[in-house]
Amino acid sequence: MKILGLSCGTRNGNNDTMCRVALEAARDAGAEIEFIHVFDWDIRYCTGCVACSRGLVMGKGMVCTQKDDFAALFDKMAEADGVLIVDPIYESGGSGLFHVLCDRMGPGHDMGMLLMADGMLKEQGKPGLDPKYLKKKAISFVGIGGSDWACRVETDHAMLAMSPAWKVINNEYFSWSKDVIMQDDKIERMKEIGRNLCKAAADIENAAWMGKPGACPHCQGNNFYIFPGTTHCVCELCGLEGTLEIVDGAFRFKFDPADEHKAHDTISGKKLHGEDIFRNEGRLMNLNKDEEFKRRKKYYTQICAPTQAPSKS
Repeated sequence: MKILGLSCGTRNGNNDTMCRVALEAARDAGAEIEFIHVFDWDIRYCTGCVACSRGLVMGKGMVCTQKDDFAALFDKMAEADGVLIVDPIYESGGSGLFHVLCDRMGPGHDMGMLLMADGMLKEQGKPGLDPKYLKKKAISFVGIGGSDWACRVETDHAMLAMSPAWKVINNEYFSWSKDVIMQDDKIERMKEIGRNLCKAAADIENAAWMGKPGACPHCQGNNFYIFPGTTHCVCELCGLEGTLEIVDGAFRFKFDPADEHKAHDTISGKKLHGEDIFRNEGRLMNLNKDEEFKRRKKYYTQICAPTQAPSKS
């Protein structure tokens, strides 16, 4: 069993340290461990070119136009049995580097899309995708903040697990933690998170959430979009729609159990989403042949040119 730890913070700072605390506990539990300081790797922005989704739709497999270290990093994640990501909290949510990772994990790594592409390749008599890309996996997240602006980070972090449909085991954040290495309760919690990840990875078919119960009984998420003037809301993480009701003095999120198969973190939900993307990409690929599209594109391109960056002048 292998546990991979990723730190998105400064070198040998709090994120590196706490990641290593959890990895040590995982090693003591019998796991092989590996640590990556993500800033050491060349990870570039997603450009939104949609080559990844179109590559899957067209049966070409996993494709990306960015030639950097992300493919190698994702392979490390895919080969591990469990992944831990420790990330600094800057403005209540995930860091910019983390969001770049999350963007790069988009459609080209979506499990619904991958399963459809794997089937398409095999129907064509070609080898399917590497099985490691379809492997079930346990993942945990920890956000470390220097103040109490931290409550949005849980949803930011769990979104990364959404595309590959990896099972979230723990999703924690620590406030007021600039001196976290001296806070023994948080050191112990990191060790527990490391051990939990090992337990889940060792029995991935039965892996389940090991954190505190969240407001959403399906994904344990705590962030909701509430439609103004109503009790109708959407869980910002799993996408289930329902209502917020007060039961015994506390909010409860209720949804129709018949809709649970649509949740974004389920394989059934991923397949529904993948089918939608396949249909949409097929429609968009023919758009460049549309004369009205070409006319509008040309018109708005001529409105104004982009300002040149000083570094490129």
